[in-house]
Amino acid sequence: MPEPVMRVAITDIDAMMAPGPERRMALPGFADEFVDFPHYIIRITERIWHDRKVELCLDWYSEDCAIHTLAGPITGAQTVVDNTWATLAAFPDRRLDGDNVIWSDEGDGSFLSSHLITSKMTNLGDSDFGPATGKRVLVRTIADCLCRENRIVEEWLVRDNLALVEQLGFDPQAVAERQAAADAARGRSLIEVLAPYHAEALAAPDAAPQSEAAQVAVGLLRAVWQEGDNAKARSLSDFRLGAWVPGGRFLYGPDQIAEFAAPLRAAFGRRARLRIEHIAEVPYLGEARDVAVRWSLAGWHEGEGHYGTPTGAPLLIMAVSHFRVIGDRVREEVTIWDDIAVLRQVAGHARG
Repeated sequence: MPEPVMRVAITDIDAMMAPGPERRMALPGFADEFVDFPHYIIRITERIWHDRKVELCLDWYSEDCAIHTLAGPITGAQTVVDNTWATLAAFPDRRLDGDNVIWSDEGDGSFLSSHLITSKMTNLGDSDFGPATGKRVLVRTIADCLCRENRIVEEWLVRDNLALVEQLGFDPQAVAERQAAADAARGRSLIEVLAPYHAEALAAPDAAPQSEAAQVAVGLLRAVWQEGDNAKARSLSDFRLGAWVPGGRFLYGPDQIAEFAAPLRAAFGRRARLRIEHIAEVPYLGEARDVAVRWSLAGWHEGEGHYGTPTGAPLLIMAVSHFRVIGDRVREEVTIWDDIAVLRQVAGHARG
């Protein structure tokens, strides 16, 4: 499988790891060892996952931290510790290699990072998706973390679980149906769990793009996922646009992206709404800008398409996209959401 197209460009990691680095930006309440906010995000990730100092999550996550995922929310630093150890039991050699950190200053000493990660790992223990397979996989994740005074106080986590399941050799539909059956046994479907998110995605206001690069990125998202306007999408895309999308698929050019999006958009029906939740932007090289957009797509399973025969189920995607914008066009893209969780929504509704 080809390597990801993006690389960390905001910081010189080797220089940051040198003894006695000097702080490059104001970080009120953050430990003195961190030279800037991207350094904080990269370093705590390495210590937790590479050094296996998992209990440090109790120091770096707030006690009541809310973590939002498409498989349902979780709460608290201790839950993060427990889930990390469970993941390592299934994938003992898992690494979290940082590809990019796009971040924003949220004011009042708060910062938000959008951290693109590649994980190489071997499935040596049972996981939420099935029994151990012994297979080695490569999976991408984006973690949006709101941080204040040396702690993560809220997180939005998206991982390409469709790519993970397929590389493990499991059938995605069968996995989703097993998970939906487990939800039913617990007495609450995933659709019920996600109902507040679905309502918010339909009604809450959009974040507004403030820069030309952000306008290009958001314009492309709307053209692809809301409007189905292929001409507009082409006008906002470099003809060589390369995009990673769920399932670990690499698409080349706006035509392939349009072909990928059409059946997904159709499945959500005419009442679907794309909501722009958060935008962050940093410079890359020269005139290039890296833009991170957290977004959601809410609708109902009303159309033939990617998710099979329409069931009428409420559907929700929570996604994050990283765009590299050069001039007035997108040149590179990584978009991630958990498509197993979307299949699980459909399967749970079908069970009644």
